[in-house]
Amino acid sequence: MQTWGVVSTIKAPAASILRWAAWHLEAGAHRVTVYLDDANPAAQAALRDHPKCRVRRCDDGYWQRQHGKRPDAHQSRQTFNATHAYARADDVDWLVHLDADEFLVSDQPVASYLSDLPADVLSARTRPMELLAGSDVARDAAFKMFIPAGKQRERIVASLYPEFGAHLKGGFLSHIAGKVFCRTGLGPVKFRIHNVFLGEEMNPGHVEIDDLHLAHFHAPDWDSWRAQYDYRFSRGAYRADLGPARPRDRGGITVHELFSIIVEDSGEDGLRRFFDEVCTDSEDLRARLAAHGLLLTTRIDFDTVLAKHFPDSAKI
Repeated sequence: MQTWGVVSTIKAPAASILRWAAWHLEAGAHRVTVYLDDANPAAQAALRDHPKCRVRRCDDGYWQRQHGKRPDAHQSRQTFNATHAYARADDVDWLVHLDADEFLVSDQPVASYLSDLPADVLSARTRPMELLAGSDVARDAAFKMFIPAGKQRERIVASLYPEFGAHLKGGFLSHIAGKVFCRTGLGPVKFRIHNVFLGEEMNPGHVEIDDLHLAHFHAPDWDSWRAQYDYRFSRGAYRADLGPARPRDRGGITVHELFSIIVEDSGEDGLRRFFDEVCTDSEDLRARLAAHGLLLTTRIDFDTVLAKHFPDSAKI
């Protein structure tokens, strides 16, 4: 059975960092590597003491040694660190870069999917599914699933989200690209957020793993989504330089433009109306998703895996 590792650059409370690490340890990760984007002594100590975890604090000294200076954009810090981890990933067969709100979910061990891939497959993609906001994840986590590209995608999205769906890629508020596992030992591999490069070649020997899902907790509830909205609007997932869901000549606008229009027209009430239609868990939305085969429900018991892998985390 082939081994795999996961890497992330994280700025979050210690409990959230350890929850992310514990989930992937439980999923079978042989190595969990965390780059701390900000000082977090509690998380650093807990990760350092776990035999399958590596942790690096990305302070000014780290960036001076590795890069000359700290990159301004968090995306640049993420990709630099993922590439840095890959160059040192000599104890796993595969490495994937995930964000702190992304969790691998599958019915089979992750390693079984990777072990079944032919030797000429060098990169493998897992597509995302977005959590419906307000789900009780430990008992009944509900996710909207990825819709493959094709002529039916727009029609399906419009039926799911009649007011705002036309301006959302695949009906998702965040990315639909997913994340990529890369075989280790290939040489000068560089990670990007949603792709890997071997020299000039993007995603060499690429396949998609259909039954391995990337559970994205992008908007777990209104309060946490609203707290992150301003940053995402200016510098993150809703920033102005990202493209529209459909071509401009077919009326496409970016999510940044959509939110600008919503706020100008309706302010906070408009944002809440958007959130309720696109993100909020409800029987009606579950039924619409299920009718298209796009609803996945499962249990994600973070508390149990956290207590198992970091038994002292309750003291943090």
